[in-house]
Amino acid sequence: MSTKKVILYYQTFTSLKPILFPGTPVTHIHLSAIHFGIDSNKEFYIHLNDHSPYDSVFNSMWNELEIAHNMGIKIVLMIGGAGSAYEQLFSDFETYYTLLYNLIKNKPIIEGIDLDIEEEISLDNIVSLIKRVRNDFDSKFLISTAPIQSSIESDVPGMGGFIYKKLLETEEGKTINYINGQFYGDYSLEAYDTVVKNGYKPQMVVMGMLSGQQYVDELKLVVEKYGKNFGGVFIWEYFDIQPNALAWISNIQEIFGLTSLNKSNCNIS
Repeated sequence: MSTKKVILYYQTFTSLKPILFPGTPVTHIHLSAIHFGIDSNKEFYIHLNDHSPYDSVFNSMWNELEIAHNMGIKIVLMIGGAGSAYEQLFSDFETYYTLLYNLIKNKPIIEGIDLDIEEEISLDNIVSLIKRVRNDFDSKFLISTAPIQSSIESDVPGMGGFIYKKLLETEEGKTINYINGQFYGDYSLEAYDTVVKNGYKPQMVVMGMLSGQQYVDELKLVVEKYGKNFGGVFIWEYFDIQPNALAWISNIQEIFGLTSLNKSNCNIS
């Protein structure tokens, strides 16, 4: 596997089999997305997209993620994105956090959480969430964040309403493992340079893209400049990779200077 992160966001649950093969460069799969709420019976719930994560509709997905986990791929649970997951979480923190805690305990293949905060939440609340997670899980448990690029290119409040650099300056923020920067508006060496010049270590910053193919040339320039210090790449999302996931990761493998794919081994039974 690559020493750089190669992360697939996984929300539309088509089969992972095409990318689960010996020597796959994929290092992390970010399972998306967790939300919280109250149903028509006034019961508190945790949902993976539109269903309970324990619903049988996800049986095949969990089975394939277990295969990925057994291959050494890190399975990380994304919380938030579009919607009001964090507002709901902090409206009754103990109740909703217990549901999250139980899910992670019940699905031991989950090795981390990704905080994709796209609604205004106080910095103190995010710090308290990280502190709780660090107290409840072992030191190897991963925590990542997913700011839009402008939030790390300059010190302006992001979609969460706080400055990410201030989060990283807290004791809890210092334990964040990596930052999935959403470089959707400007996927370029210049944009990545701007983030690094603003004080973020390139080892921490994963350069996120949409779709795939049109970003290959710019990614080459970033890798050439930062080499082993480059944090890696992510794509939103697995289902929508163009022209297909195997072609994309083949490009990534070439850019990162890894062994070419053996296409005869590109499937699992």
